[in-house]
Amino acid sequence: MLGRIALLGLALLLSACNSLQVTHDYNPAVNFAQFKTWAWKDPAVQFLPDTPMVKNGLTAQRVVMALSSQLDQRGLTQAAPGAKPDLWVQTYMVVANRQEQVTNYSYDGGPWGGPWAGPWGGYWGGNYWGAPAYAETRNIVYQVGTLQVDLIDAKDGKLVWRGNAEKVVDEDATPAERSAAISKAVSEIMSNYPPKPGR
Repeated sequence: MLGRIALLGLALLLSACNSLQVTHDYNPAVNFAQFKTWAWKDPAVQFLPDTPMVKNGLTAQRVVMALSSQLDQRGLTQAAPGAKPDLWVQTYMVVANRQEQVTNYSYDGGPWGGPWAGPWGGYWGGNYWGAPAYAETRNIVYQVGTLQVDLIDAKDGKLVWRGNAEKVVDEDATPAERSAAISKAVSEIMSNYPPKPGR
């Protein structure tokens, strides 16, 4: 029973956290219309932590393809090899463990609910006043992936724009699902470029 409670808590937690959380930041004093060309700042994708479990060349390829397409759609042209761009582009893929406390409540008498509750079920098996008869709290550890896109003014090396997308890592995702997830994350990150006043 405790295992079922933990799994239920994890499912509820992940469903609540599974939406894409996107944030943006930029320098409002910068005239973004001046930027016409871009190039990758080596390495194009940095993985944190830089470990074999996190670092993934396939993920890097997906990020590069999706972001190149988004920059092109926004009127930015990739600079020719060896030419100095207006913007340096660098991305980070950060994977971190998160821990949450999940509490599940039972109104059917907890481990005494079931057959002991008789035909009256949870009403008499639990607390007459409606309070839960049984509660189980577990610490749930899960992984969150954050994709960060930085745009850097090539003239002075200063960061001018940043976008982040955060989502719970789905380790069972297929290659097609991973490609779709990265494409969606990059699209939503770049939805605020060039930045709009007041956003």
